[in-house]
Amino acid sequence: MGKGRSAVETDILVIGAGQAGLSAAYHLRRRGLAPGPGFTVLDANPGPGGAWRHRWDSLTFGAAHALHDLPGMPLGTPDPAEPASAVVTRYYERYERRFGLDVVRPVSVSAVSADSAGSGGRLSVRAADGRGWQARVVINATGTWDRPYWPYYPGRESFRGRQLHTRDFRSVADFAGQQVLVVGGGTSAVQFLLQLHRAGVRTLWSTRRPPEFTLRPFDAEWGRAVEAKVSARTRAGLPPLSVVSATGLPLTDEYRRGIEDSVLISRGPIDRLTETGVVFADGSEESVDTVLWATGFRAALDHLAPLRLREPGGGIRMDGVRVVREPRLLLVGYGESSSTLGATRAGRAAALAALQQVATEVLPR
Repeated sequence: MGKGRSAVETDILVIGAGQAGLSAAYHLRRRGLAPGPGFTVLDANPGPGGAWRHRWDSLTFGAAHALHDLPGMPLGTPDPAEPASAVVTRYYERYERRFGLDVVRPVSVSAVSADSAGSGGRLSVRAADGRGWQARVVINATGTWDRPYWPYYPGRESFRGRQLHTRDFRSVADFAGQQVLVVGGGTSAVQFLLQLHRAGVRTLWSTRRPPEFTLRPFDAEWGRAVEAKVSARTRAGLPPLSVVSATGLPLTDEYRRGIEDSVLISRGPIDRLTETGVVFADGSEESVDTVLWATGFRAALDHLAPLRLREPGGGIRMDGVRVVREPRLLLVGYGESSSTLGATRAGRAAALAALQQVATEVLPR
């Protein structure tokens, strides 16, 4: 901890105030725990909204992935033309205020450790600014936004144009007059391509595998099948699948038109980048001004490294929301709970598991 600072004790510490963290906090509050000694919520952002507060203004609520209601307070029917960042930030802010969740922010957690000296069997949580907490149980809900995935391709370091990731995107106006290579097979890549095309920007699309468009309805049965597929991997200690590999892409009317207009036609995988463009695996070459890496995110779990949770397969072995190697740690927004619907349910499961852990815990004498 920082010099002269003592750690604050709390029974249950929630790291992250996005969909999963807020859901967990709601269920803790509903079951009688008081903010402070009962539970504490930390968040790295300066205000409510989670990762949504960082999304670009042109991502409207109608075009964004579906946001599911948090428990106890429906979202309602926002204007689909309003920026998703504004809708969700406003919703989360009202939610925190209505249920008195008292989120502590901004707090950037740098490490969670199991050092037992003087901690009474609690987990120790340290922030980058030196503040510290000790908790009987930690619910980690840090999501993925802070871990953009940048795949390596030969020549990437010598490409002279601009390279940016999904999280750096702001406006199509930044690409006027350019040819943009969009890399990635998920929904974000598809939405970027369509938005750039509507603005008159020339685009190329690269995916490692042929895009997987599906007519299957994205209903509750589909959701359960996806979660079961992802859960099988995390139970085995393997890294979670990417969202698109588990879900495919919905073949909406808009996407169908994009295919007909040759916008949503992948050129296949990249072989290498050059100083001024790209060479695809089929040997064709194109000049490129900008590469937009819509290649997804990884779980933001670096602060959990002191707990040594990784299995030989590279993932964290899970039993539902419980981490098998460390029963005092619960992970939500990871694996099967990475969607907003899964995160909401996982928040409830984590809150109940945390309460059970605290109730049955036998502290060392």
